[in-house]
Amino acid sequence: MREPTEYVTIEVTVNGKTYRRSVEARMTGSDFLRDVLQLTGTHVGCEHGVCGACTVLVDGRSVRSCIIYAGQLDGVSVETVEGMEAAPGQLHPLQEAFRQCHALQCGFCTPGFLMVAQEYLREVTEPGEDEIRDALSGNICRCTGYQSIVDAVQLADRTWSR
Repeated sequence: MREPTEYVTIEVTVNGKTYRRSVEARMTGSDFLRDVLQLTGTHVGCEHGVCGACTVLVDGRSVRSCIIYAGQLDGVSVETVEGMEAAPGQLHPLQEAFRQCHALQCGFCTPGFLMVAQEYLREVTEPGEDEIRDALSGNICRCTGYQSIVDAVQLADRTWSR
């Protein structure tokens, strides 16, 4: 026999827009973003918080959205890759750097890398290669190798006026 489903009501600001929704208490943050808000740029890979594909910024800090509950998003601000546009139709400097440096191939891991790199570059300027590799070490890419991603973060650091 299946237990009755519990629901919680949350109010969360995502990419500057506030949403109030009733969600299953056991729904993950990534499922909320993807299935309820239709923000499918947040990718789900491992569902264990290991790969980093589902990384979003919660109150400016990187969080693996697959291992938090949607209910934990109540009252916070979330940034997803969809909210990165510099202006309508214009890539964010970090996205442009990834494009210029060919820092993506299949693109599955890219949103998570972009979110982690955005958090990192908001805090650090002129990072060295080793520091960037350390900051990105929690995200996994199976296609590019990591040099082009590191190059993109360095380029974004030089071109992004924050």
